[in-house]
Amino acid sequence: MAKYFLPTAYPLCLRSSFSLSLATRTFVYHPIKCSVKKQLTLCKAVNEAAMHPLILTKRGLSISFVTTFMLSLAGEDATAAILEADDDDELLEKVKRDRKKRIERQGVISSSTRETGYLQDLVYKLSEVGKAIENNDLPTAASVFGSGTDTDWVQKANVALNKLSASPEEKTEVDTFNSSLASLISSVAGNDIESSKLAFVSSASAFEKWTSLTGLVVQLKGL
Repeated sequence: MAKYFLPTAYPLCLRSSFSLSLATRTFVYHPIKCSVKKQLTLCKAVNEAAMHPLILTKRGLSISFVTTFMLSLAGEDATAAILEADDDDELLEKVKRDRKKRIERQGVISSSTRETGYLQDLVYKLSEVGKAIENNDLPTAASVFGSGTDTDWVQKANVALNKLSASPEEKTEVDTFNSSLASLISSVAGNDIESSKLAFVSSASAFEKWTSLTGLVVQLKGL
């Protein structure tokens, strides 16, 4: 096999040897057979290595985006949980306030036996008036009312209604009842059967709504 001597400018694929008799270093070149297939494999490996930084960069961006998205969702969930907790606290406080008001109202009603009696008498009187109107017997209805709004049972009923009314809604129903009752008395006195029927329904509805608001609906008989 032929041997070639090359200067040190080509260190690749060289096998060095030293001559003891010479002051200079020489190299013996032995050609290395590299097939085209091996060269292609080497080029592919080099190209894949060059692409790795780009792939990692895309993966890093994807992970960063997903992480940011998950953190934003976690932040929204935390905010929603805080708002929900605040809503629960407000609802709980409202329940407590309503319960306290009901207890106080029951205490007032329990101690107002006289006013409750006035209202029970009102129920009986309205029942008599209703039956008379149903039978088109306005003279009997007029006798129940007596002197109209100045009748004793009407006056006492107003005292009880005003004393046991606490909320604006209850007071509104009292005003509606008084207005409808005055119209009923006027219609009965005027012998107007149709107007009497309408006024009676309006009066009875306002009174029943008031008893529901105050809780007296369970104590009064005949409703």
